[in-house]
Amino acid sequence: MGSLARQIAHKLTPSKLLQAIKHCHLRHNNACQPVVLESTLLPATLLPSVFEPIRAPQLPASDLATLRRRLAGLACYGLLACTSHATSAPTEPHIAISAAPAKARLELRTERTQAHYATRQDAMAFATNWANANGVNPQQALAAIGAANKLDRVIKLVTPAPTTFKKDWRSYRARFVEPVRLKAGRAFWRANAQTLRRAQAIYGVPAWLIVGVIGVESLYGQHKGDFATLDVLSTLAFDFPKAHPKWAARQAFFNDELAAFLKLAGAQDKPIEQWVGSYAGALGWPQFMPSSWQRFAVDFDKDGHIDLLNSQADVIGSVANYFKAFGWQTDMPTHYRVKVDPKSPALAELLAPDIVPSFSASYLHNNGARLRKDGLAHQDKLALVRLDNAKGKPTYVAGTHNFYVVTRYNWSSYYALAVIHLGQAVENSMR
Repeated sequence: MGSLARQIAHKLTPSKLLQAIKHCHLRHNNACQPVVLESTLLPATLLPSVFEPIRAPQLPASDLATLRRRLAGLACYGLLACTSHATSAPTEPHIAISAAPAKARLELRTERTQAHYATRQDAMAFATNWANANGVNPQQALAAIGAANKLDRVIKLVTPAPTTFKKDWRSYRARFVEPVRLKAGRAFWRANAQTLRRAQAIYGVPAWLIVGVIGVESLYGQHKGDFATLDVLSTLAFDFPKAHPKWAARQAFFNDELAAFLKLAGAQDKPIEQWVGSYAGALGWPQFMPSSWQRFAVDFDKDGHIDLLNSQADVIGSVANYFKAFGWQTDMPTHYRVKVDPKSPALAELLAPDIVPSFSASYLHNNGARLRKDGLAHQDKLALVRLDNAKGKPTYVAGTHNFYVVTRYNWSSYYALAVIHLGQAVENSMR
């Protein structure tokens, strides 16, 4: 097995290699196989490359060599069945089932008349290609995409803020850690206490984190969004604003999300235009993108289908599964307090990796980022995370691997810390 694994690993292109490693990494986390040593998994510094495959061609040769060795090691433990499995989507937990009631085949329905994108050649080509790839009547896909409206408001909302905009952690935090959300969070926790305990037992993800995410994302189901998802994703797939510095990559991302949404909607018996969510296409209480719904949502209430729009149990289990899939480590803190010397000559070096854990606790401590006793005892790598304030000094935390995992839900350190603070504040207010 070892020789064959090494041959496979060395033949994969960088992009395929990262897909294979990602598959095995997630499969280990979901299966919780105790025989696999942590040393066979990815070093924290390479995790961003795995979960952002677009960076694969830029990886240094030394990092690629490390990844190839890790892939071979995972294969020897039986986590890589074959190259075709390794480059497919991550394995779901045992309780995950179809994200919709089973139907013999996908069927898209719309009650709208044809609109803006019916006249767009690129949109119609997308619809035809998607239909052919998914065994759907092309006329259904053409009618669905053709019924989509271009939303100028959405384009405005995703266009980058002016360069004069200043981030303000204290104001951002105050939007979420406030009396209304705390009260709603306590009510949600009490109503779902047993389900939260079950999710924590199965996935190892603490109840307060699940509660924090749902509170920030939708105020416990009160703010799920009122944009027609078909219109949103069509707009962003075909007309993403070129003023955005990463417009090409973002437009490709939303092409994939539109494809995933068509599959999700086609498996459920309601007109496609009746799906509503955020201005970015996120859905339900946890604000999952369609591809995340497909990959990480679970039937936690065991009623035979997954419903992130109405089933609070499915929402709780799916959020927990998402974090577990991205490597949440049970009982590891998300961050530690740190006191930073702004005049430290090493400060730029410490901040360069941003949220990616890259330094030992002692290295941070000895180079101007002073940790308390609990932080100094941390055995894994840490990241020095800076959050700016409009007035006064920046806020700093020493982020762990679990802090990085929280940012996989929304790639923002401000978001991650707000989720953590809200969840823990709700928990503390119940004692």
